[in-house]
Amino acid sequence: MPKRERPSLFYRLVVLTAKPVMYGLYRLEVDGLENIPATGGFVLSANHVSNFDPWPLGVPLGARHYLRHMAKSELYWWPMKYLVDAGGGFPVKRGERDTEAMETAVELARKGDAVVMFPEGTRRKKGMRKKWEARAHSGAARIALEAGVPLVPAAIAGTDRLARLGKLRVRYGPPIRLDDLTGLDEHEAARVATERLMEAIHGMEAEL
Repeated sequence: MPKRERPSLFYRLVVLTAKPVMYGLYRLEVDGLENIPATGGFVLSANHVSNFDPWPLGVPLGARHYLRHMAKSELYWWPMKYLVDAGGGFPVKRGERDTEAMETAVELARKGDAVVMFPEGTRRKKGMRKKWEARAHSGAARIALEAGVPLVPAAIAGTDRLARLGKLRVRYGPPIRLDDLTGLDEHEAARVATERLMEAIHGMEAEL
């Protein structure tokens, strides 16, 4: 198995300094940490309301789990690309089928990292018209199935009320069942897994 990379010093410092903000200023409430795999890689998949979503999603896991996320290729300019990489990002070309990004995600999950995916692909709400409409994509399921790692659903609430210092909530759910999909065609297995994933995410989101 490929060797797992250690989180960068920058990543660990960011997590450390973000905790007082999350738990103090925004009074972050966390539920379901017992559903996060203790060891090994996994795909962590949640609803997407704000660009701030990765913070309440990742901070409760600390630096013990190295969260890796796809970052739009437009962010990869000097010197921003070094910060994006140090923060766990890797490039993806939005709006097209980026095979290289998917292969990278599978490799990272196999190494033991936590690959963060937002199945809707984009935020649901914005103050301006969006080119990329929010709808469920099968990428998270395909990565988990190909890498042979757990697919963990999560739900986030409150990141659309940051200016009002509203309370943040995050819930991690039990891994989605995938073992019964091994006999299905690759695309059908991803479709079924994605349906299960979105049902779990929406169910938890409604409870927050």
